[in-house]
Amino acid sequence: MAVDDNDPKFLLFAQHGWADTASDISKLAKAAADPQTVITAPNLGLINTFIRIEPLVQRLEQIATQVINSYPDTPIKIMGHSMGGLICLELLNRNPQWWQKVHSLILLGSPVGGSNIARIIDPLGIGIGMARDLGKNRRGIAEKIAQKIPTLSVASDINLGSDGLVTVENTKFAHANWTLISGIPHAAMKCHPEMIPLIQNFWSHPQLGASPQEDSASEVIGRLRSVPGMTDADRRHLERSQIVVSLADGTTINTWNSPLGINHVYVLSRDKMQCLYSGYVGLIHTSGLRKALQEIRQYAS
Repeated sequence: MAVDDNDPKFLLFAQHGWADTASDISKLAKAAADPQTVITAPNLGLINTFIRIEPLVQRLEQIATQVINSYPDTPIKIMGHSMGGLICLELLNRNPQWWQKVHSLILLGSPVGGSNIARIIDPLGIGIGMARDLGKNRRGIAEKIAQKIPTLSVASDINLGSDGLVTVENTKFAHANWTLISGIPHAAMKCHPEMIPLIQNFWSHPQLGASPQEDSASEVIGRLRSVPGMTDADRRHLERSQIVVSLADGTTINTWNSPLGINHVYVLSRDKMQCLYSGYVGLIHTSGLRKALQEIRQYAS
């Protein structure tokens, strides 16, 4: 279809998340988008969001395919809140032929690294409701997409590294533009008025994120994230932790073991003013964390 003055400037797909409907995300999309945007905000069904993510991805794929085929030359904007962002990642991963058409991708409070709450509910990933799907680590998918599509990942911190449901660490991944806000609870990120200018600013200047830093702290964080069972966490137990490794540049690794056998690990900046990473593993993955710490000690020595 040839583009003329009657064609839209953009297609916008706005996807709600877990335990939700399209009402709030649709209002946010309408408030942020210009009048020449065709907005599609599918209601995937509140009850359906408790079961499995696969049928939700398939349903969005059907809807998106129909809309995109109707406007084949119109650029695409994609926005998802919480699990809605994960659904969008899965959708894009399955349809790389769309990537060149995608203007931007915005994730609002999406647990890309795997929801810590979901992993508490289903620690072995055996399939307890939606918990298995929400606990999946999708950083690999997200990073592949963010290298080609301008991507903004937004986190909110209302309490020591969490928006009340998703940890700040969950939202971080390489090649994305990452923004941290404060004072906005998880559920409000899909409708809070402060989100509108943030979204509009990124739409005005979409760009690929910077390449990952190559320093000792980043290498350490990457190694810790690779430990089987590692779950991104908040900072609530940081003050109880003790230094177990000190790097040459002053960066330290602290650990704290809870009475229940949960092993927490933190990476602190050289001035000890910033927690660069926080995570934990359960009892069955303790040996993997010990091995990683031993490797890091050898690297630091």
